[in-house]
Amino acid sequence: MLISKLHNKDSGAMGRPRLLPDRSFPRYAYVPGKGPHPVRDPGGHSYGVQLVLVSASLDSEEFAWGQDLFNHGYYWEAHEAWEGLWRIANRGSPLRAFLKGLILLSATGVKIREGKRAPAMRHARRAGALLRDLTTAPHDHLSYALGMSPGLLADLAESTVEVMPSLLITVPGQPEPVFHFVLGEP
Repeated sequence: MLISKLHNKDSGAMGRPRLLPDRSFPRYAYVPGKGPHPVRDPGGHSYGVQLVLVSASLDSEEFAWGQDLFNHGYYWEAHEAWEGLWRIANRGSPLRAFLKGLILLSATGVKIREGKRAPAMRHARRAGALLRDLTTAPHDHLSYALGMSPGLLADLAESTVEVMPSLLITVPGQPEPVFHFVLGEP
């Protein structure tokens, strides 16, 4: 399914755009140790849910869903959405490296939410290295999917961890974006 970046956007919570406004967010944003595990715990928001992925593509609904989750502070959930695509992407392909970079970026968001600066920086640097490697060859479709170049995304992610944002939300499970950028905006 091709996602139109111009016609399927809607503002969600916090004034951030939605790529899939008809798809409901999970009832909580998982942070390890702060609520039921989404998949393993019967009280988890994704317990018993079986995903069926047909192909790994930047035009897929699942890729856009990962962007929505990421942009709205559901980092663990974005990681899971993109990991499903990563698992079926061709080994050694730029798409697989790109998805791995986004997965690590999501892990960075989880570590920031946990208040763990050193692991957050480690994930951000690993994500940055993968994303910067993609700037050496023409990958305009990756920049279009991100709304920025992979190199710029790497820089923004690393600078976010260096500053280590103050968290505002104290309610367990409440999503909270920790990055000041939005993925997928042209």
